Amino acid sequence: MKRNFCTLILGLVIIISAFEGCSRSPFIPDKVPLTPIVPVVPPQSTEKTYLALGDSYTIGEGVDASQRYPTQAAAILKSQGIIFSQVQYIAQTGWTTANLAAAIASQKLLSTYDIVTLLIGVNDQYQRGDTSGYRTNFTNLLNTAVVLTGYKPKHVVVLSIPDYGITPFGAGNPTIGIQIDQFNAINKSVTLAKDIAYIDITGISRAAANGKGLILGAGPHFTGTEYGFWAAPLAVQLAKAMK
Repeated sequence: MKRNFCTLILGLVIIISAFEGCSRSPFIPDKVPLTPIVPVVPPQSTEKTYLALGDSYTIGEGVDASQRYPTQAAAILKSQGIIFSQVQYIAQTGWTTANLAAAIASQKLLSTYDIVTLLIGVNDQYQRGDTSGYRTNFTNLLNTAVVLTGYKPKHVVVLSIPDYGITPFGAGNPTIGIQIDQFNAINKSVTLAKDIAYIDITGISRAAANGKGLILGAGPHFTGTEYGFWAAPLAVQLAKAMK
């Protein structure tokens, strides 16, 4: 009888212990803060795009590609923290405004460029093109340049036609300079009417006649040092456009 009673008491203890265990809150481990998963997004390129339109003076006939005035201008701005990707050129020796327009139409270009520069007209003058035809063609080219910047005329820069009359090729013929001035009067008036930046490098080119190492050989072209004189004011204007 005593053993049965003890057995009964032990059973009740086991049942009560089990009941109390079930009534307790289940064990919850401490919450571990999770590190949020952030998708890796590649940084956007900060390099600017630059399209240079023109003829032999833009392509730098006879000099290394690094000495072309657009490339030198881009190098100046790189030192100031404004970085351009490799300058894209649509320019060739002997091109007139009509040749340049045809070449642009045949190219696969980016939808827009941060900067477009234009220097064209010396071959229109050399081939005795009429000034009215030059005005029409130049105006069309300038409109195209604005479109290529996404309709941002402040990002277009026009450079005047240099005077090759002071080179050995021009032999100091004053008529060349007079005609160059006539063509420049056209491109300047068209450019300023559209509120587009205009850089007069004609005077700089004429000063090369009194300098050393500025005219390239016996032809109508200039050296990289001379192109550097063109690049300096261009870089100033490009920096303004990039602000």
